[in-house]
Amino acid sequence: MAHWPYPRLVAHRGGGRLAPENTLAAFEVGLRHGYRAAEVDAVLCADEVPVLLHDSSLERTTDGRGSVAAKTVAELAALDAGSWFHPDFANVRIPTLLQALRHCTERGIWLNVEIKPLAGREARTGQLVAEAVARFWADAGPTDLAAPLLSSFSRSALEAARRSAPQLARGLLFSSIAPDWRQALQALACVSLHCDHRKLTRALAHEITSGGYGLLCYTVNDRRRARTLWSWGVDAICTDRIDLIRATDDPGPTVAGQRRLAKGGWSAKR
Repeated sequence: MAHWPYPRLVAHRGGGRLAPENTLAAFEVGLRHGYRAAEVDAVLCADEVPVLLHDSSLERTTDGRGSVAAKTVAELAALDAGSWFHPDFANVRIPTLLQALRHCTERGIWLNVEIKPLAGREARTGQLVAEAVARFWADAGPTDLAAPLLSSFSRSALEAARRSAPQLARGLLFSSIAPDWRQALQALACVSLHCDHRKLTRALAHEITSGGYGLLCYTVNDRRRARTLWSWGVDAICTDRIDLIRATDDPGPTVAGQRRLAKGGWSAKR
């Protein structure tokens, strides 16, 4: 991989605030706004099929009730995951990870797949999500897209993903960047660090990128803040405001990215 090999603007949960999150409809809204990259959340349902859902329960984003872990993929597929957002999205469904991968590959959308394990299911979720992505990508054949990047707040999930599909790149998520961030990235053979932009400083951004790691910030919803972060060497931002931060705002490769390229780039660690 050369410097940061992924898009620098990523639509949060597919379509940010403009569509029901983690749905195929959200990807289409992102596309209409020029976004060719999306972040999504993958969780296991009762029959251990990875599906796109952020919460552990169904009430907020569907017409269902209870835990996603208690529902089969068939039961989840019958739920309305769009009406809560707007009547125009009535009967939009919860997609499986496989359906999302297929749709996005056909539409030319790169994915950052966040592994979102339920408590006690960290390793199993990391394993099965990574296996699903790796299997799909091996079968998909040549494509202009980079392979999906796996990320998670759960170190156990990322370790399991590493064991199951070491060829897939991984990023470690932080709400607040822990003092042991460097050791954690090394231990999990991650290529990138993903963090809350409000907890990042210019000095820390430089430390991360000069160490050869990619740096993604979430959830950046102000154009001025996005420009500031890019001036610090941040590689990518994930945003809900795909209507305010336009795809054309992408400033191109960072200085840190150029340095990584000059040093031979970076790739998925084993």
